[in-house]
Amino acid sequence: MTSLIIVLAIAITITLGYKTRVNPGFFAMCFAYIIGCFILNLKATEIIGMWSLSMFFVIFSVSLFYNFALVNGTLENISQHLLYSCRKAPNLLPLVIYFAAVLIGGLGAGFFTVLVLLAPITLILCEKTGMSRIVGAISLNYGALAGGNFMTSSSGVVFKSLIETAGFKESGFVYITYIFIVTFIIPIFVISFLTMFSKNLSKVGKNLEIEKPKAFDKKQKTNLYLIVLMLAVILIPPVLHLIIPENAAITFINSKIDVGLVSIVFTVVALMLNLGDEKKVIATVPWSTIIMICGVGMLIQVAMKAGTIALLANWIGGNIPGFAMPIALCVVAGIMALFSSPMGVVTPALFPIVPSISAATGINPAILFICIIIGAQASTLSPFSSGGSLILGSCTKEDERAELFPKLLFFGVPLCLGVSIVVSIIISLVIK
Repeated sequence: MTSLIIVLAIAITITLGYKTRVNPGFFAMCFAYIIGCFILNLKATEIIGMWSLSMFFVIFSVSLFYNFALVNGTLENISQHLLYSCRKAPNLLPLVIYFAAVLIGGLGAGFFTVLVLLAPITLILCEKTGMSRIVGAISLNYGALAGGNFMTSSSGVVFKSLIETAGFKESGFVYITYIFIVTFIIPIFVISFLTMFSKNLSKVGKNLEIEKPKAFDKKQKTNLYLIVLMLAVILIPPVLHLIIPENAAITFINSKIDVGLVSIVFTVVALMLNLGDEKKVIATVPWSTIIMICGVGMLIQVAMKAGTIALLANWIGGNIPGFAMPIALCVVAGIMALFSSPMGVVTPALFPIVPSISAATGINPAILFICIIIGAQASTLSPFSSGGSLILGSCTKEDERAELFPKLLFFGVPLCLGVSIVVSIIISLVIK
């Protein structure tokens, strides 16, 4: 009975978040308190302790550092340079939009920031060139997702933390690397296919009228050097540890590298170099995302205390054949993400069941994590989800918005989810 109440609470949280536009994290915290204290008889301090301080700190610190590049215009200038570079090859515009989004997302902007930065530019380019808006939307959304999944970007950091919390502390870096590689490669094939068969692209002029961007100023160049240095500090030790795990010095250094703490160190360096206004940098931290992820996480922790997650894992393991498990998780994640956030709702709900399913079926947990991610992120193009709603919000005309809405829902989402299902089958055969 308690598990049913929790499932209803999760469903109500998602519904209320969508209907009221109020952050679902607030509803999740309320349900966590009511169910945890008054049904499970937990102490109030236990409920408060379910707020993930480690998750909060990582998202806060990483976004804080990368916000300097956002505030001082470094990321926007990068996007302008990349788009300007394709002015003589308009047929490659969808791929250029994709790679621009991947680069900016991988440099720490994260999914939401990339869409806010590039969605208006992408839609303007579609209008100027005649390129299909749905092709532009798919390219941009895919790029923002892949870039955000990079090991040191916002989504990648969150997913790595969730994987480690699920019980795979030693494999977190490897699994998130797999996730990034898969989500980076899939769109290249999809966008190339759309580019070859899109009639609109044949109408695009020989040269795009894109203004030449300004050169990077001193602050922006310094910021780029600092980002590259931080990426090296964070990524080189774990890679070397994978290559030569027996080396004691590398093992020691790798054990002391923490993306959150390293980000704080580089934030202080950026402040000392005066790379951005401190108040603006702090104000740009994605507080709503932090509240959503940590708030929903509290409700998921209550579900774990009540045994709901174990029941769900047992039900899935007992009713779905092992070979179909990756596909099932992909589809379930895709359906959930139609109306919710993959990072804030879907992955915190489904990642905890991976260990039980992996143990019962013998399937490599990396496969299950990947399938959940690609299924959930395939549905972000939904007008009711994060990506689709931001893209629609960037439309300047109501008729454009009305035209794009059904294309996102009835073409973009089915196409991306269908591709994710096919990929789920392929990686099940490739990864052992």
